[in-house]
Amino acid sequence: MRFAVIMAGGSGTRLWPLSRKGTPKQLLRLIEGRSLLRIAYERLGGLVPPERVLVCTGAAYADQVRAELPELPEANTLGEPEGRDSLNAVAWPAAVIAARDPDAVIAQVTADQLIEPVAVFTDALAQAFDVAEGDAQALVTLGVVPTSPHTGYGYLHRGAAVPGRPDVHEVIEFREKPDRATAREYLDSGAYWWNAGMFVWRAATFLEQLEALHPATHNAVLELAAHPDRLEAIFPSLHKTSVDYAIMEPVSAGAGTAHVLAVALPVRWHDVGGYASLAEVLSHDAAGNALIGPSVHLDAERNVIINTAGDDHVISLLGCSDLVVVTTPTVTMVAPVDEAERVRELVALVRAEAGESYV
Repeated sequence: MRFAVIMAGGSGTRLWPLSRKGTPKQLLRLIEGRSLLRIAYERLGGLVPPERVLVCTGAAYADQVRAELPELPEANTLGEPEGRDSLNAVAWPAAVIAARDPDAVIAQVTADQLIEPVAVFTDALAQAFDVAEGDAQALVTLGVVPTSPHTGYGYLHRGAAVPGRPDVHEVIEFREKPDRATAREYLDSGAYWWNAGMFVWRAATFLEQLEALHPATHNAVLELAAHPDRLEAIFPSLHKTSVDYAIMEPVSAGAGTAHVLAVALPVRWHDVGGYASLAEVLSHDAAGNALIGPSVHLDAERNVIINTAGDDHVISLLGCSDLVVVTTPTVTMVAPVDEAERVRELVALVRAEAGESYV
């Protein structure tokens, strides 16, 4: 049977103070009143029934996730006691699902991206399911067809097309985030896709590669699936690493017994990691200001202005441009747009000087 796992564990520090300990970015209702988690679930387009959709999130957010997706059985929310990177957010659900259905095919999707048109994504995901169901040794990833020399994404170097499937290619290697010149070379060559960080594979195939490459993690997640009451003891001991480093990159280089294939994803793709990427999907006024909530501005251009302090609070800007201005009921943050990626540094300072309650 087909299953889906929505990875929704990040805290979204780069969107502080919108994203806080109790309200991570995937639960913020920033896009037309919907959360990124809700959007990710609806984007599955009915390919997987609710009873076979799981969410892997932080344990602290589990109740909020269940409230946001009431269609899902309560047991389908897997709460991590602490973040152990993407390998374990993939491996633990794979072991849980394999225990339910040894023949399961799993789509691993994310809860921090916006993708349009949704129908194109759904078609690509359906094709990825077909490929994984037809090829027992395939680890399938989705490759976003690039539209710019973006330096903030990893890349897939694709090889030959799979016979009979012109939109499915072998993956020769994974490439880390490049500099501008290298990204331009990738784009001009036509041989690279952005790495979307979403996968489809047979549970058994993934677990076989995990056993070959990381046997300790393999044994631990099987133990965890069999004895969920041991979550607090087992999960924090798992080796912390990404699924790309641990599985996808080695397998694409010839390790393990599987091979990596990529399905083309020709969409508008936004990885909502920080304020610059969030601004791309917000409403803009005539002066190019990205806006959420009440604000008034005079001679102010290209700002990101976000007000969640309430309808009785207004943000007003005069004669300033290229700023991020965010107000919540307890915190106001102002930064130049080109410095906004440093918010993590600011969060650490706020924690030290103002206290944990503000982060």
